[in-house]
Amino acid sequence: MRPLSERWPKPVLPIDGRPVIASLLRELAAASLTEVTVVTGHLAEQVEELLGDGSAFGVDLRYARQPRPDGSADAVRRAVEAGARFPFLVSAADTLFTAGDVARFGEAFLSSGKPSALAVAADGSPAPLWGLTDDVLLDDLQGPPFELLEAVRRAGEVARVEIGKTRAVSDPLDLVRENFPYLT
Repeated sequence: MRPLSERWPKPVLPIDGRPVIASLLRELAAASLTEVTVVTGHLAEQVEELLGDGSAFGVDLRYARQPRPDGSADAVRRAVEAGARFPFLVSAADTLFTAGDVARFGEAFLSSGKPSALAVAADGSPAPLWGLTDDVLLDDLQGPPFELLEAVRRAGEVARVEIGKTRAVSDPLDLVRENFPYLT
């Protein structure tokens, strides 16, 4: 996302004119997932200022800082150290899901009885939405970067949950595509 991400962190960039992370928090609240830990890194202050205590989004929010981008498992480990309790969902903060998919994913994960779950988008690609139990060990991973996929693989069987379309701001063209559909 450079040069945009040099000035703004990806989670505050918009889809449909609203910061992605704000829309994601509303989706979590709609799914009754109201205890939320946001792991911040680059330009953390902007994310924290936007979200505040989470009450505007219907969630109880805490923060954890990741001083270096040492991978997804490192981010999850920092959330656990900040008080996140298993089982829980992990989501990238630059992706939106089809309305209702987060709730459906969470229910499917919990009913699967498996130590972890991974969302798979409608096109068959992995989506950045995970379900984790305390059977997923975040220590002794190869790295940095320390990746969640390695921890999930070590935990054993993974529930695969199909969800609908995802929308992300992964590159500058995504930002244009998601906010100016009339340009196509």
